[in-house]
Amino acid sequence: METAMVSNEIEYKRKNLIQVAKEHGINAEITLKCSQELDMLLLKQIRESIKKTDLLKKSKYN
Repeated sequence: METAMVSNEIEYKRKNLIQVAKEHGINAEITLKCSQELDMLLLKQIRESIKKTDLLKKSKYN
C-alpha cells in the first residue's frame, strides 16, 4: 500500500512540477523546490523497491 501511495504522490508532484515550470520558468526557485520534492519521492520509491528485492532474495535462499 505504501508503494501505491508514493506512486500517486510522484504522479501528482510530476504534474505540479510541469505546471510550475510553465508558469515560473525552469530556473525559478519554486520550480527547483518542486523538482527537489519530486526527487525525494523518487528516491523513496527506489529505496522501497530495493528493500522488497532484498527481502525476496533472502526468502528465496532461506
